Amino acid sequence: MASTVVIDKAAPTRTVKYGSMSRDRTWALRWSYFFLTLFAIFSLVPPLYMLITSLKSSAEISAATNPWWVFHPTMANYAGLLTSNQFLRFFFNSAMVSIFVVTITMLISVPAAFALARMRFWGSATLATGVFLTYLIPDTLLFIPLFKMFAVFGDWTGIQLINRWYVLLIVYPTLTVPFCTWIMIGYFASIPKELDEAAIIDGASWFQTLTRIFIPVALPGIIAATIFAFTVSWAQFLYPLVFTTSTDQLVLPVGIITTLIKGDVFNWGQIMTGALLGAAPPLIIYAFLMDYYIAGLTAGATKG
Repeated sequence: MASTVVIDKAAPTRTVKYGSMSRDRTWALRWSYFFLTLFAIFSLVPPLYMLITSLKSSAEISAATNPWWVFHPTMANYAGLLTSNQFLRFFFNSAMVSIFVVTITMLISVPAAFALARMRFWGSATLATGVFLTYLIPDTLLFIPLFKMFAVFGDWTGIQLINRWYVLLIVYPTLTVPFCTWIMIGYFASIPKELDEAAIIDGASWFQTLTRIFIPVALPGIIAATIFAFTVSWAQFLYPLVFTTSTDQLVLPVGIITTLIKGDVFNWGQIMTGALLGAAPPLIIYAFLMDYYIAGLTAGATKG
């Protein structure tokens, strides 16, 4: 017996307004580009002003003419700093501190993050949260007890750490290790569990699993953590201002401020020049490794 299908022509039909959706998306994109343009202008105006000021002589800066135009450009500020042994010493101290701090941070944070993310021992989740909360403590609260601890240590042992650039190798990891460990926890957690399970079945130890499997796979996350550690150690201002005072022990951010500002006299040309030269290494690193940095920061958003 054949069956019949009855179609109710009076039933309401749903219509999709593709034109409306397209217009909404177009306006959303326009607003996005508008605010991105405002953000780009807001971010690029200060470096542009610094560049313009660095190309002026002290006389032109003092003349208070148009601040956004260079009437008599000069490279004297760059030549004066790049040929100054004092400035080169600041640069060398910053480079040494940054290299050692990045090395120490990676040697601590990578194994710690692997243990907290993959080994799953009792209290690992609580400990991982505590590591990140440690990073949230501002350095403005930490530098006083740290200074006191190093002073007492020097009185007891006779080893003076205050006013030595290598004291920063102990201080900076209090900022870099917690956050880098947190970044790596998210990245290690996003790696499929089948990798370490297969390695353990094949007889690999936890150390071999980390070095031969997880580190190559987690290279973008490690690069992201390395960039963060380098940026913090290169641009940190408060800790070196507190723990170092002698000119030969200063790093670049503090050295520029303390030597180019004498009383109420500000050598704005060289200050801007020093700031631009100091910003060059992080800028170069970000330019070449930006893709790895973004991939490392966003990898923990999903778990495989």
